[in-house]
Amino acid sequence: MESLKNKKALVTGGSRGLGKAIALALASEGVHVVVTGRDEVKLSETVKEIEKTGVKASYAIFDVSNEEKVKESITEVIKDVGAVDILINNAGIGEFGGFLELSTERFEKIIQTNLFGPYYIMKNILPAMVEQKSGDVVNVASTAGLKGGPMTSAYTASKAGLIGLSESVMYEMRKHNIRVCTLTPSTIATDMSKDLNLTDGNPEKVLQPEDFAELVIAQLKLNKRALMTTASLFSTNP
Repeated sequence: MESLKNKKALVTGGSRGLGKAIALALASEGVHVVVTGRDEVKLSETVKEIEKTGVKASYAIFDVSNEEKVKESITEVIKDVGAVDILINNAGIGEFGGFLELSTERFEKIIQTNLFGPYYIMKNILPAMVEQKSGDVVNVASTAGLKGGPMTSAYTASKAGLIGLSESVMYEMRKHNIRVCTLTPSTIATDMSKDLNLTDGNPEKVLQPEDFAELVIAQLKLNKRALMTTASLFSTNP
């Protein structure tokens, strides 16, 4: 399997929950990590935790749904650490509600964050990866993007769109030795899923952030000749 030691990664939404678990898992493999988010206090705390593993870590503050801020921040990150080898598009929001009840403003915000956010990030990260002729992109979608359901119209639309976007980019980037993978986990015990009451008050029964982080690391360590395009992860509990 490939070594990840001394590679550089950018993890969006990396200050807590799933993003933080992925960032720490990368750090344990010797990867230098940049985490992004909107809460500077949590980002700073996460960076200190990552640095305890002996790797370099830093953070960038921006909202992925703001194209101009994304462009400015990614430019600064690349100027500071150079082209990143690994991009984890993890930042996202979840909000459920009836199709007729959910406001247009909230529907648009979910699409803007969960679909346009990864688009903005990839648009600004991929040119440097193309130039160095290598890289890995992991887009975190959801099983909700594979099948619609009641009360999930906006979230499902955003994640289904991300799955399609990611697959299309994968076909374009593979010729540049860049692997683009879409991962679709079911419910994971994060603050977001708990706030949305998706764990039925029993977060131990569903996937944990560390479980998903293990999958991310495993696919990144595949031999460079191998490309995993997509994978779903479910809890063994019904």
